[in-house]
Amino acid sequence: MSTIENVLYTGKTHTTGGRDGVARSDDGRLDIKLSPPGGNGAGTNPEQLFAAGWSACFIGAIGRAAKEKRVAVPADTAVDAEVDLGTGDGGFFLQARLTVSLPGLPRAVAQELIEAAHQLCPYSKMSRGNIDVTIALA
Repeated sequence: MSTIENVLYTGKTHTTGGRDGVARSDDGRLDIKLSPPGGNGAGTNPEQLFAAGWSACFIGAIGRAAKEKRVAVPADTAVDAEVDLGTGDGGFFLQARLTVSLPGLPRAVAQELIEAAHQLCPYSKMSRGNIDVTIALA
């Protein structure tokens, strides 16, 4: 397990009510209602939040990898993230799929950036070896 030597940022939230509750950040920028996945509730759910956070972080990691390789990242780079909540032997589990779009880049270059990003991205590091993950080039 790696340890952090220098904390760059700490996200702080206060959540009440679980999947039928609310989550708020200490700076007031996040203030959302929560509802169970697949339900008719008015809010989002932890799986959607995780998918949004991971995809945003992954795009940042692509940018970092591209800079190291002296490649320009297309302005319309996108990541479609899917996070499944399911059950199996032993309880509840997550699995995820990231589909990355790097329009205009040669396929081999895009694949190289994706592989490098998967090594750099903190969300990818957190999930590696813990959940089933598929990352594909669109």
